[in-house]
Amino acid sequence: MNTDKFALPIHWNDHEDIAMGLYEKFGDDFGESKIYRIRFTDLMEWVLALPNFVGTKEESNEGHLEQIQSAWVYEWRDNQ
Repeated sequence: MNTDKFALPIHWNDHEDIAMGLYEKFGDDFGESKIYRIRFTDLMEWVLALPNFVGTKEESNEGHLEQIQSAWVYEWRDNQ
């Protein structure tokens, strides 16, 4: 994910971009089983803190968070 000032903004429905950002931030600290055990409140805060993320806490929902978890697992698997 490009984090320079010319990077496109990331929204809640950009699940793959969010997953790439989370993988870049946490790397292999979180494997598949650990990713699926993350509390949604923690996941939401981590997403809100990503560079170029422009969504709000109020726009988040369980469906987005579940999709982000799944995409993060696939991103982790791709890098193993």
